[in-house]
Amino acid sequence: MDIAGKIALVTGGASGLGEATARAYIDKGAKVAIFDLNVERGNNLVAELGADNISFYEVNVSDEESVAAAIAQVMELYGALHICNNFAGIGNPEKTYGKKGVHSLDRYKNVLNVNLIGSFNVARLAAEQIAKNEPYDQYGARGVIIHTASVAAYEGQIGQVAYSSSKGGIVGMTLPMARDLASVGIRVNSIVPGLILTPLLAKLPDQAKQALESTVVNPQRLGRPEEIAHLSVMMAENEYLNGECIRLDGAIRMAPR
Repeated sequence: MDIAGKIALVTGGASGLGEATARAYIDKGAKVAIFDLNVERGNNLVAELGADNISFYEVNVSDEESVAAAIAQVMELYGALHICNNFAGIGNPEKTYGKKGVHSLDRYKNVLNVNLIGSFNVARLAAEQIAKNEPYDQYGARGVIIHTASVAAYEGQIGQVAYSSSKGGIVGMTLPMARDLASVGIRVNSIVPGLILTPLLAKLPDQAKQALESTVVNPQRLGRPEEIAHLSVMMAENEYLNGECIRLDGAIRMAPR
């Protein structure tokens, strides 16, 4: 796919990995729509990057009406959608059972609603619009959906049962979704990040960051948001990449705690 002139949707695009990805697509010549709940940060990005390049929509990804209304606005503004990036996500450390008792069912459901159901909700509604595109190559390609999982999908740590469940679900739906959407020329892949220097991790004391870095095999540092963005761009550009979950983690394998 030639990204120049394409329309890209990025959930969680107002900060962190989503923001880095939105910037990467703009650098490649795409127009970007970001879905996020952080209104102030979203509007600041539009002011910084220019309304000709980026638009912001206050969206709860787990709410069907919220996503449907925002996608309708994206279609009205741009007339098409080619790339969907799902970065919106939350975490809620809590043990299945521990000193504080059993895991809250509501908090477990909330993590799954945002991370897993939210990703599916956006993907299915985005796919409906991407499928309307005219193919841009002789093989019927119309676009791509890119999810964000986590190494916690494979090596969830103590207290990550809700988060790992949600990210494992994303890994599990990648291939069947790619198969579902093959007939309309939409590819589906997932990024599987390791320890990335997001704004949240950046606030940790230096000693804590160094301890995390020491667990990475090579290079022994935290990943950078722009490296995740680079992988997303590659997933969009490489038409033969489909149904894959790619780890970007410096060969880390998470310990129990």
